[in-house]
Amino acid sequence: MRIGSALQQSVPFASAQMSADMACLRIMETTDLHVHLAPYDYYADRPRHDLGLLPLSRLVDQARNETPNTLLFDNGDFLQGTPVGDFVAYERGLREGDLHPVMAAMNALGFDAITLGNHEFNYGLSFLMKAIARADCPVLAANLLRKRGATARGDRSLTRPYALLDRVVCDMQGQPHPLRVGVIGLAPPQVVNWEHSALDGRVWSRDIVETARAWIPEMREAGADIVIALAHSGIGAARHSDGMENAILPLARLDGIDVVLAGHSHLEFPGPAFAPSPEVDPAAGTICGKPAVMAGFWGSHLGVIDLLLRREGRSWTIMGSRSELRALASKPAGPRAPALTDPVPGFTPPRPRSPGVRRIVAQTHQDTLAAIRKPIGQAAAPLHSYFALLGRSAATAVVADAQCAYITERLRGTEHGHLPVIAAVAPFKAGGRSGAQHYTDIAPGPLALRHVSDLYAYPNMVAALRLTGAQVRLWLERSASVFSQVVPGGAPRVLTEPDAAPYQFDILYGLDYVLDLAQPARFLPGRAGENADASRVLRVRLNGKPLLEDDEVILCTNNFRASGAGGFAGPGTEQQVFGDSTSMLGILRDHIATHPRLVPQHGPPLRFAPIPQGRAILPTGPGARAHLHDIADLNPGVLDDCGAGFLNLLLDFDARA
Repeated sequence: MRIGSALQQSVPFASAQMSADMACLRIMETTDLHVHLAPYDYYADRPRHDLGLLPLSRLVDQARNETPNTLLFDNGDFLQGTPVGDFVAYERGLREGDLHPVMAAMNALGFDAITLGNHEFNYGLSFLMKAIARADCPVLAANLLRKRGATARGDRSLTRPYALLDRVVCDMQGQPHPLRVGVIGLAPPQVVNWEHSALDGRVWSRDIVETARAWIPEMREAGADIVIALAHSGIGAARHSDGMENAILPLARLDGIDVVLAGHSHLEFPGPAFAPSPEVDPAAGTICGKPAVMAGFWGSHLGVIDLLLRREGRSWTIMGSRSELRALASKPAGPRAPALTDPVPGFTPPRPRSPGVRRIVAQTHQDTLAAIRKPIGQAAAPLHSYFALLGRSAATAVVADAQCAYITERLRGTEHGHLPVIAAVAPFKAGGRSGAQHYTDIAPGPLALRHVSDLYAYPNMVAALRLTGAQVRLWLERSASVFSQVVPGGAPRVLTEPDAAPYQFDILYGLDYVLDLAQPARFLPGRAGENADASRVLRVRLNGKPLLEDDEVILCTNNFRASGAGGFAGPGTEQQVFGDSTSMLGILRDHIATHPRLVPQHGPPLRFAPIPQGRAILPTGPGARAHLHDIADLNPGVLDDCGAGFLNLLLDFDARA
C-alpha cells in the first residue's frame, strides 16, 4: 500500500517513545566521488584530509552504528575525475570480468544502489559497462536508453530503470517488519550530446521528469512503500522545461516521490548555498516539502536523511524527517542533533565496513602513485592557472600548443589544411566550487604523468570545427558571459558571475582580442537566450589583421565542446571537420615528451579595454602571491581573506597597455 505523501514536520521526534508501530529509517548518500578513493591530491602529490571514499566509509560505519535501519546510495560521477580513473582506464586497462577498484570499494562498503552520472561515459560505453558489470547492487539509469520507445514506459534503458529493495526494519521495540523501498535512477539527458562521439547511435536519453512520472506508478503498483529519486541532477529552475539538466525542483513536485537525493552541481544541501524559497527550505533540508540532500563532491560529505515511519496495517506513513550533512573536514564539531528516537532494544551495531575499503584503496593508491610519478619531460617555466580567468595562464597555453600541433598535422593536405588553426581551452582547475586548492601550480623542472592530468583534468577527445569569423566572435561573446559587468566608478564586484564555472570560459589562442567588461553580457552563463544588442568583444585580430565575419578558421577544441556543451556558437556535425578517439590526455602527454624543454608557444591572447575607475575582485588560490608580477598591469591589491581559503585580489581596469 502507498505511503502517505504529506510529511508532517510538526511531529516531534522525541514523541516517538518505544512504539511498536514506529520505526526510523536512515537513508545515506554519497555523490560526485570522481574516483576520489584515498584522501589524496594526486596532482599536488600530497595527502588531503577533506575528501575521499576511504575516510567517508568511517562516517558510514558511524552512521550505521547509530540506528538499525539504514540504506546507502551513490548518486553518480564515480568513475572519472582523478589520475586513479585514468590509470585504470589507460594504464592498467579493464578486461571482461575485471573488478574496477571503485566498484570493489563500493561493494566492500555495502551500497544498496547507485545511479549513473554524466562522467561515467568519459572513457567510453564499453569501459563503463565492464566497470559496472560486477557491482553487488543495482546500477540504475531510467532515462539513459539503449532504445527509445514511443513513451518512457516503452523505452529500453541502458541499465535497470529502478530497483525494489526488500528490507526488514526494526520498530522501536526491536520487532521486525517488511519494507519495500523503490529507487529510481536519473541522469542529465545532455550526456548523449556531451559524449556524442562515443554514444551517437548507441545511447539515447529522455527528460528526467517525464521519465520519473512514467515509472513511479509502476513502482507503486509493484508494492513500493517508499519511493526515492536518486537523481544525478542539481537544484535549478523551478519551472520545468523539457530536457533540463538541473531538474530537482520539478522532480520533487511529482506525486509518489517521497525522498530526493540530488547531485551533479557539487553543492551542499541542506546548507547556505541555497536561498530559502516557498519550495526550498535549506535549513530543514526539504524540497517541495520532501526530505532531500546533496552531499557535496569528492567524498567531502555524507548526506543523511532520517525518516520517522508509522506502520498502519501493511503500509507505512512518513511522520517526520530530518536531513543533514556530515562533513569530513576537520572543523569544530557542533552539537549533534538529538536522536530521532530512543535506542532500539536488542540492536547490535553491524561489523565495520571501512577496513575492507581500506585494503582495496591501499593497493590502487600505490599502483597509481607509481604510474603518475614516471618522468616524461621538463618544464622551462612555471605552469599555473591562478590567472586563467584573466586569459593569462601558461598552463592553458601549453594545452593550446598541443591541440594546434595535433590538428595541424592531421589536416595537412586536406581541403581544410590551408586554413589558420586556433585553439579553445577552458581552465578546468581555476577554483570555483572546487575550492581554493583547485588550481594548477607546476614549478619549472621535471614533468611526470601526474602533471598531464593536472594540466588537463578530463579524458575528453580532440575535435576540430570549421568556423566563420562571425561564429568565432559569438564564441568569444559566450565565453565573456562568465564575467560580471564592471561599472565605471562603481563598487568592485567579484569578477565572475555567481552561476559561472571556470570550465564555461574558453580562452582562444592564436587570436588577439579585446573584451570590454563595462558592457553587459550578450549571454547569461549556462542559460539559453541572448541580448543581441550587447557585445563585449571589441576587436579580434588574426595574424595581425582584423578577423572578418566571412573569414574561416579551424578551431581546435574537444568533443564535449564540439557537441554544443555550454551553448557555444557553431558546434554541429556540419561544422566538425575532424574528430577521433585520441584523448587530449594522450595528445598532451606526447607533446610534453617530444619537447625536452617545454615552453608555451602561445602568448596571452586576451586583453581588457580600459574602464575609468573600474575595479573588480578576483578570488584565486593563495599560491598566486608568488606570481602577481604576471598581472602587474592590473595593479593587483591583496584584500582580506574571504574565509574560504581564497586569495582575493582587487584588480584595476582603469588603464591598459
